[in-house]
Amino acid sequence: KYKYRHNNIVDCEKVLARACKEAEESGGGVLLITEGVFGMTGAMGILDQIVELKKKYSFRIFIDDAHGFGLLGEHGRGTSEELHCMDGIDLYIGAFAKSMASIGGFIAGPRKIINYLRLNMRSQMYAKSQPMAFVYGNIKRLEIIMSPEGDELRKRCWHVTHTLQEGFKKLGFDIGEAQACVIPIHIDGGGVAQATKIAMDLRENYRIFCSMVIYPVIPKGMVIFRIVCTAAHTDEDIAYTLNAFKEIKQKLDSGAYDGDDIAAKTIM
Repeated sequence: KYKYRHNNIVDCEKVLARACKEAEESGGGVLLITEGVFGMTGAMGILDQIVELKKKYSFRIFIDDAHGFGLLGEHGRGTSEELHCMDGIDLYIGAFAKSMASIGGFIAGPRKIINYLRLNMRSQMYAKSQPMAFVYGNIKRLEIIMSPEGDELRKRCWHVTHTLQEGFKKLGFDIGEAQACVIPIHIDGGGVAQATKIAMDLRENYRIFCSMVIYPVIPKGMVIFRIVCTAAHTDEDIAYTLNAFKEIKQKLDSGAYDGDDIAAKTIM
């Protein structure tokens, strides 16, 4: 098992060369696992650059594209379509819980591998099929994704996403490498207690639900609020959200969220 630095193609190739050499000597194979869109940062993976390495090395690529499926690409086929490298992906995981607002997911790949997974994955041993209502609902959602209506919904979602991204930047928020519809708002130097107060203020006083991300999901000392855009959001929603965060930032800068008195409310 090898790891390479996040979205660093130079380090990726260095590690890949070592893994492929070892696999060749042992008679094994190499499976490179990465994400299409990184769920905590909204950044896209460098799939096109990784696929290019197939010209030099023998390996397979397995991507988790939970946040890319249905949204990215001309036809919503995901990050690999967006980066024009679909044919270079060997195994593909998509989620029904993101763009399709449902439950479940799927894995796509060569029939031989899919059949092997069906018979050998531990999670499949006692798994049950989805309820028929969800099956029909997911089929309908897939039809929408592949239709002109889906094209319009994607355009709308990107309008919301880009407008919010630019708005947060103008307000002075750090949104990192965000490219997809997941927008991380970094709270510099903030602690968990401070972030909890912000989350409560957003929910109770602004009617905005915003998930707070802390350790161990991200490194210690970091606090992120995740904004997830949808095609259902209106321009009024965008303006309201940006104004709410403008006020939140003013409170944050003035020290309104300082102190750890929130700890007294903890339920043990």
